[in-house]
Amino acid sequence: MRLGPIWPVTLECDDLVLRPIRYRDKKEWTAVRGRNSEWLAPWEASNPAPGGGLPDYRQMVRSLNSQAAAATALPFVIAERSVPGGPAAIVGQLTVSSIVWGSAMMATLGYWVDQDRAGRGIAPTAVALATDHCFRTLGLHRMEINIRPENGPSLRVVEKLGFRDEGYRPRYLHINGEWADHRTFALTSEEVPEGLLHRWLTTRTS
Repeated sequence: MRLGPIWPVTLECDDLVLRPIRYRDKKEWTAVRGRNSEWLAPWEASNPAPGGGLPDYRQMVRSLNSQAAAATALPFVIAERSVPGGPAAIVGQLTVSSIVWGSAMMATLGYWVDQDRAGRGIAPTAVALATDHCFRTLGLHRMEINIRPENGPSLRVVEKLGFRDEGYRPRYLHINGEWADHRTFALTSEEVPEGLLHRWLTTRTS
């Protein structure tokens, strides 16, 4: 049962903020992506159509907003405050996509984080925040994350959060110009009755 609004929503944990991506974020978002282009390139989604390219920033936001309006996606930026109560700077992006209602009640989650902020718990905290929102507020039952086998940092995120490894998907998504194998990880709401964020923070401080 859906207990709250689908979109727009803002989620917070201490100095970490997940908020809707906006057209006016273009300059800041582009700067963060630009300085991380080499680091993110091996995991960048690509267009398999002959001569196909990726959308520009405005096209991307328009598409994500349309999906949010149709209740099939939650497009967040990940932002972090340097001082309590201060402005939050963009340090990444997290999108809950392919939301399926009805008998499935599931979604897929993807994310990236600024290399300078990696390894500080930002990605697992953001994933936990979004997953709890989907389970507890939207009433979804399953969250899935698909990761390249070579992507060590992302594999560590799902390991820290206790997502189950459900196996190998050959040539699953078009990444960096080629059809790439992925491993699928998943979690269902029954596996985290206390909430994923609570479990993660408890594990992190123990």
